[in-house]
Amino acid sequence: MSATALGMIIFAYLCGSVSSAILVCRITRLPDPREFGSGNPGATNVLRVGGRLAAVSVLAFDILKGLLPVWLAYKLGVPPLYLGMTAIAACLGHIYPVLFHFRGGKGVATAFGAIAPIGWDLASLMTGTWLLTLLLSGYSSLGAVVSALIAPFYVWWFKPQFTFPVAMLSCLILVRHHDNIQRLWRGHEGKIWGKLRKNKSDSTDSEKIEYE
Repeated sequence: MSATALGMIIFAYLCGSVSSAILVCRITRLPDPREFGSGNPGATNVLRVGGRLAAVSVLAFDILKGLLPVWLAYKLGVPPLYLGMTAIAACLGHIYPVLFHFRGGKGVATAFGAIAPIGWDLASLMTGTWLLTLLLSGYSSLGAVVSALIAPFYVWWFKPQFTFPVAMLSCLILVRHHDNIQRLWRGHEGKIWGKLRKNKSDSTDSEKIEYE
């Protein structure tokens, strides 16, 4: 591994470690997304606790912090395998951010940003897959799972040299969505446009937030 490749992997992890959800919520004086809603510091949860503008800001920043290091690594001539490792490092930074006590999000938007430099045709297909699944089902998490499952096949069709690292990235996203997959299977997952309903738990004094 060259010094350039190693440097880009470290840079990607540090970029991913900047939690835009937490920063946006602090700047706009919204609740900490780790303590409200689903507890996930990502765009979907920020949409629930803070509205569309805050969520779009988080989404754009999360995509950018995956896109920027991979694009720079590509321009610096980093080989495909290490480009894939750079993408994975950005997502690991988002999921386990060293700057925020290793408590991060699911990594979907950052993974999309990391894959986008491979080709905009691929990025368009990924966006279409996620949107179509979301519109048909109403579940943001299902859109992420379906997109992660299909991404390696899309990459194999367009840029086969990136298939293995993208497959690794997809596995990481699926592992992070393990709980969502279980809730989807049981019919307990909340839809993205579901209404918030606050209930009092019988066994604790803390407030529980459900999504319908």
